[in-house]
Amino acid sequence: GMGMGNMDAFIGQSDVQIVAVCDVDANHLANAKNRVDAKYGNTDCAAYKDFRELVARKDIDAISLATPDHWHAVPAVAALNSGKDVYGEKPISHCLMEGRAMADAQRRNGRVWQTGSWQRSVENFHHACQLVRNGRLGKVVRIEVGLPTGRGIGPVTFKDPPAHLDYDFWVGPSRMQPYCDERTHWNWRWQLDYGGGQLMDWIGHHGDIAHWGMGWDETGPIEIEGVGRYPESGIWDAATEYYFTARYRGGVDMIVANGGNRGIRGGTKWIGANGNWIWVDRGGIDAEPKSLLQERISPDEIQLVKSTFHHRQFLDAVKTRGSTLTPAETAHRSASIGHLGQIAMILGRKIRWNPDTETILNDPTATRMLSTPMRAPWRL
Repeated sequence: GMGMGNMDAFIGQSDVQIVAVCDVDANHLANAKNRVDAKYGNTDCAAYKDFRELVARKDIDAISLATPDHWHAVPAVAALNSGKDVYGEKPISHCLMEGRAMADAQRRNGRVWQTGSWQRSVENFHHACQLVRNGRLGKVVRIEVGLPTGRGIGPVTFKDPPAHLDYDFWVGPSRMQPYCDERTHWNWRWQLDYGGGQLMDWIGHHGDIAHWGMGWDETGPIEIEGVGRYPESGIWDAATEYYFTARYRGGVDMIVANGGNRGIRGGTKWIGANGNWIWVDRGGIDAEPKSLLQERISPDEIQLVKSTFHHRQFLDAVKTRGSTLTPAETAHRSASIGHLGQIAMILGRKIRWNPDTETILNDPTATRMLSTPMRAPWRL
């Protein structure tokens, strides 16, 4: 998974030494330790089941966090409070207020945070955002963000968890439910108790790019409404199809939908008032007219930070105490698009949002959904 992928990225850097790994699955833990030990030719890598033991160590400068979404906030805030820098996976949070807590903890502790929204370190995304930021489309009136379609599941078999998995620890701050293979590890993402489906998995990629192109790294929409299709049975309950509109100040509408839904194309597309557009995805970049792509950004225009290796950009910031491409506040704001869309779709009504105070207006039920209750003993 992303944990191993991030570890491999860091272990390949000559100025990094991985000294400890942590996982509640003993098999995953052993695999990670073995990979580190093989790299260094010794058996020195410490292996922990409890993140609190790792966080308590004073000789660790930074952590890489790639747990399921419901396990982001508690260890992240603990690490930041202990003086550690964090490379944290997207989406940053499992609910909106957890993201606010993490962004506040980064700021309060003066720590470096990089979110795994690595598309900001890829040339075609950087080029598209530079063009949009520097007015090559004129006034942007509409943004389309196309993400993958979700998935459902049929009947499952509940059983005892395997001996190598501490299931109680894995469930952690979420509510306890009976174990089945389809609930944990890779499948957790399709359940709202632990993740947020394809919407929340990808909003920190293409939604993040939409914000970068507009200069919206510290703000959000003012109204959100839309429709989601949720599985009628089975333990996977995240939206399989979704289409919502997030309206921003200045009359800009961001449409977020699963690709193909009402003609929305996968990736990020900014559309100008004159009908011109720029589209970008991992597969490429396109524009109407195509001549837009040949435009050069002059030195006196807005220059977005240029990076070619997201993990390296984090390490450089750890050393210089400089800024990263995707600090916690930035990631929190892109995740908020999805969290608010999710609330609007589940409740089936328009949500009015103040992005400055981060409050929902006149809707106590929706306001409660900004937070998720935590099972004892876990709390922020």
